[in-house]
Amino acid sequence: MSVEIITKDDLQVFGMNLLEEIRKMLGKNKQDVKDWLKGKEVKKLLNVAPGTLLTWRATGKLRYSKIGGIYYYSHQDIQKMLDEGSNSHE
Repeated sequence: MSVEIITKDDLQVFGMNLLEEIRKMLGKNKQDVKDWLKGKEVKKLLNVAPGTLLTWRATGKLRYSKIGGIYYYSHQDIQKMLDEGSNSHE
């Protein structure tokens, strides 16, 4: 049985390679996210009732676009709303 000695340089190279692989994987996940979601998808994603989505639209809490009777919500706006909500202590 042979013994291999691992140096600090080996560990640094391993760490950098591992980080690069993680970045690639995260990048792929970001590409999989849709830019615009239908109301049905938003309700499922956030586990909210239709009335909640209606309230958010009416109060301007969540911006939307309506095309042909279908409401669309920007994934970016949803993330922004969630980020802002995480800072409140209501």
